[in-house]
Amino acid sequence: MPDSQQSRKKRIAKPEWQPEDSGSAFAGSYIPGTDQKALPKSSTNKRRQLSTADLYNGIVSGNRMFLGRALTLIESNAAAHQEQAQELLTRLLPLTGKSVRIGITGIPGAGKSTFIERLGLYLIENGHRIAVLAIDPSSSISKGSILGDKTRMEKLAQNEAGFIRPSPSGGTLGGVARKTRESLLVCEAAGFDVVIVETVGVGQSEVSVRSMVDFFLLLQITGGGDELQGIKKGVIELADAIAIN
Repeated sequence: MPDSQQSRKKRIAKPEWQPEDSGSAFAGSYIPGTDQKALPKSSTNKRRQLSTADLYNGIVSGNRMFLGRALTLIESNAAAHQEQAQELLTRLLPLTGKSVRIGITGIPGAGKSTFIERLGLYLIENGHRIAVLAIDPSSSISKGSILGDKTRMEKLAQNEAGFIRPSPSGGTLGGVARKTRESLLVCEAAGFDVVIVETVGVGQSEVSVRSMVDFFLLLQITGGGDELQGIKKGVIELADAIAIN
């Protein structure tokens, strides 16, 4: 009998409930599983934990990978990450406050992402570095987000002078995410002189981004209502400019 058949025959065992002298009336048999303790330990590639100093130096040098890791750390709800995030923000704070902050809001489908790409590419052509914080709505059912606004800004995303960070709203009202203000500071410290915040598709009362930015743009579409609609309070009266797409 070949060795492979012999080894297989040794591995085939009878169930405990089957009598030792059972014949062909009992057809049940099984192959025991592998003893996991006998196997060598596999080496998994774990993500390297970055210290606060590593993140700080990477952000200051303009490294996108470190910038993305820092934003993930700041957005994390884990208690273990919050202390390091606060320490990082404290170190970065002296490097902030030198950027122009632009908030762009509008109803869903008004063309915010397309408008931002054209604006961002125009600013880059004029020597600026652009960061975009795109807030995407989170599902009240699954709690997840599509985070698909970046797909509408393909050219801007590929430009070395541009950086796009999609973030879930996480159920936060007002059109922004829970940590949008902190993310603005990190992008400023990374050397971006224009930071654009794209809110989720909003209605009349979602105006939280207004207190975070220097210039607040409301993007509208044609046929949005009559004269009465135009004089209603809320986002319209707080906008610095209204653009009709």
